[in-house]
Amino acid sequence: MSGSGRRTVRSRVRSLSEADADSLQERRPALNRHRERSKYGSSIPLFRSANLRVVLGICFLAFFVILFMIHHLLLAEPKLPRAVTPLPAPKIMDLPQFQGEHKESLYWGTYRPHAYFGIRARTPKSLIAGLMWIGVKDGRYHLRHVCRHEDDLSTYGWTRHNGRDFGHQVLVDHGMTLTTGFLKSKSEGSGYGGDWAVRINVQLDKSKWNEEFGRGAQLFFYLADEAGNALDVSGENMNIHEDSLLASGSRADIGDWQLHLKSMDNLEMHYAGFHTPHFHNLSDFIEENLASQIRKHARLELSDSLDDSPNVLVFQIIGGFPFTTDIALISGTDSDSSRIEERVSMLTGISLSNQLKYKEQEFDEKFEKIFHLAEKVDSESISVGKAAVGNLLGGIGYFYGQSKIAVSRILNLRERVNYLPYWPAELYTSVPSRSFFPRGFLWDEGFHQLIIWRWDIHISLDIIGHWLDLMNVDGWIPREQILGAEALSRVPEEFVPQHPTNGNPPTLFLALNDIINSLKNNEFTAMDRSEISQFLERAFVRLEAWFHWFNTTQSGKQMSSYYWHGRDNRTTVELNPKTLSSGLDDYPRASHPSADERHLDLRCWMLLAADCMHSIQELLDKESKPGMNYGSTAKSLSDFELLNQLHFDDALGAYFDFGNHTEKVQLKWKELEAEHNYAARQLVRHVLERPVLRLVPHIGYVSLFPFMGRIIPSGSWILEKQLELISNRSLLWTNYGLRSLAKTSSLYMKRNTEHDPPYWRGPVWINMNYRILSALHHYSKENGPYQAKAKAIYEELRSNLIRNIVRNYQESGFLWEQYDQTKGKGKGAHPFTGWTSLVVLIMAETYGKI
Repeated sequence: MSGSGRRTVRSRVRSLSEADADSLQERRPALNRHRERSKYGSSIPLFRSANLRVVLGICFLAFFVILFMIHHLLLAEPKLPRAVTPLPAPKIMDLPQFQGEHKESLYWGTYRPHAYFGIRARTPKSLIAGLMWIGVKDGRYHLRHVCRHEDDLSTYGWTRHNGRDFGHQVLVDHGMTLTTGFLKSKSEGSGYGGDWAVRINVQLDKSKWNEEFGRGAQLFFYLADEAGNALDVSGENMNIHEDSLLASGSRADIGDWQLHLKSMDNLEMHYAGFHTPHFHNLSDFIEENLASQIRKHARLELSDSLDDSPNVLVFQIIGGFPFTTDIALISGTDSDSSRIEERVSMLTGISLSNQLKYKEQEFDEKFEKIFHLAEKVDSESISVGKAAVGNLLGGIGYFYGQSKIAVSRILNLRERVNYLPYWPAELYTSVPSRSFFPRGFLWDEGFHQLIIWRWDIHISLDIIGHWLDLMNVDGWIPREQILGAEALSRVPEEFVPQHPTNGNPPTLFLALNDIINSLKNNEFTAMDRSEISQFLERAFVRLEAWFHWFNTTQSGKQMSSYYWHGRDNRTTVELNPKTLSSGLDDYPRASHPSADERHLDLRCWMLLAADCMHSIQELLDKESKPGMNYGSTAKSLSDFELLNQLHFDDALGAYFDFGNHTEKVQLKWKELEAEHNYAARQLVRHVLERPVLRLVPHIGYVSLFPFMGRIIPSGSWILEKQLELISNRSLLWTNYGLRSLAKTSSLYMKRNTEHDPPYWRGPVWINMNYRILSALHHYSKENGPYQAKAKAIYEELRSNLIRNIVRNYQESGFLWEQYDQTKGKGKGAHPFTGWTSLVVLIMAETYGKI
């Protein structure tokens, strides 16, 4: 088309030049005659004065039109690229159910999960609070603040947290044990969001503590105002036994506020105030201040000084072991009915003790009411289950900022750029790991919500709504949310940009499917049913856009096939190009990425999405739009014969991906050119055989997706084959759960690059084991020749998973990202509550319809 277009232009130029030549010959006599009539014998033709005025007027007008157009082009804002343009639909979070009392009740919270203890409000420029302390490791002092593996704490995490107004956390740091209690209160006179209190208790295990480092603890509690408001210290000489007031200030959202500290122990207090626009490196200010004091006065004490108009206040609390201190923030102190002393008294001392104890009992009762574990597992397992739920809810965070979007080619901009900022957005979400992944991950969140909606449907809908409101005009949601300076400070630069061509498993449909089925079974109150229906009505346009994005951008060449975009087909260092968008990272796919691929797991995710959309459509009594018949799409994707044609290997009795593949790929060391007289080498990918289009013969989690999706009929011989694959110790079965990749795979436990150890190539992952258990539970209830076998495998697998997770928690103090398939030891990030918390649903045998 472009070639013919160019030919057309060229032919048009030739025809015009020929016509002009002819017309010039015809006009010359006339022109000569005109010249002859010229009074002055000029070769320039004369115009009548009237015509001249018209021409000048036209020229004058044209000049201003051109000037206006140039001005407009220079000043007009370029149209935003679609990748960073919001979906033009009403925001879910604007629904009335998320306003008013609901919004205020969730205003304050422990929404800084990356910190060992951190409080903020659900607002972009919040008053934030946090705890630091001096710990001892390897004979040296270290300041603790943000959760880090290298701190090597014996354990830390919430043993109980209700997601709203209460939490209890234990942190064990080389002989020193800190417990933090959190409580919110809304009473007469409170400002917006109410008040909150923190109890910090410090204990010592003398057998693990060297007294050379002191007989007491040093804590640092800080307040910082992100809006830049100045904070006031109560006085230069702090005597908490005479006056509990530490600091005060004022904000537009909560009015005037005061911070109070009370303790029955003999505590020494120091302070420092800083002015800064940055809040992701607050520990640096404290370390620098302490270092300066040590140099000047040989004392490990804050300077008792303030910058001008400080917006950060830090209070050093020094006390002998053991000691307890209560800190309370009282809002709305400018109110006539503020009752400050009474409210401080309610949030400290014996009153706080009683309230914390009551909240703990309330948590335990609610936990048993929801999960019914007393009749299913032992007390040790119940304790781990409570910690799993508490850590998941305590790991809910609030973030605000702009994602960084990678765009290869930008149109409508005056200059080429590689990255664009997403619009400023907020996200209320649970996080997978407070130490390693303290931010939102899209495919993790769907698994989180399987627990959270059962605990608190309103919190769950709030989280799902925040995620869906991040959708752009094409229906795409960035898969990893790195919002704000604190989040950015924890992520290597190369992992920050999000790619609008790449997806992530739409696992939110897992939770939505569960919620809808419970709605159908009348498991909610009338009020909750109404709010869920309103939520789905508002969310439907976004869910449709999301489904359409997947169905168009990730579709394959074959009908009803899909493939994950974003694989690197030019890599020279990866043994098998990663599929990060699938969430399964290094799980073996076709050796040579191409548009001919068919990814089995994505096809099954699309079935889940289509089935859920059809259920919502029926629930809301919506008519199908042209090209959007979710019922027929679900029927097509669940077509057993078509599935087998595209993905089943009769000889192996297993389902596989399809693509351009060879097994003969390996990594070999290659010597590089020496730099600075140092020899260097690199592992480089070598392909020893030409790839061909074929099924990709790696048995593992992906092979079991049709089984997880319950697509296989209960009477089919293929179901028996799946059960054999699952229970075969030479393939997937271990005493600790099902391994992610069969031992027979050529890539089993193989490194993918010099620096990438195996990730989804053997270790046991709990989210996939949960889904497999769910399917086993389903088939154990279905009449058929393999019902008894499914039940036996289900019971043993469930027992193995629970036993190993509980054992690891008792030995290590953590839930883990994955578990070693040979010895069952926890591996990877820790604490990794995230989807490992699904162990509580495994204990409860609560699987839903997925």
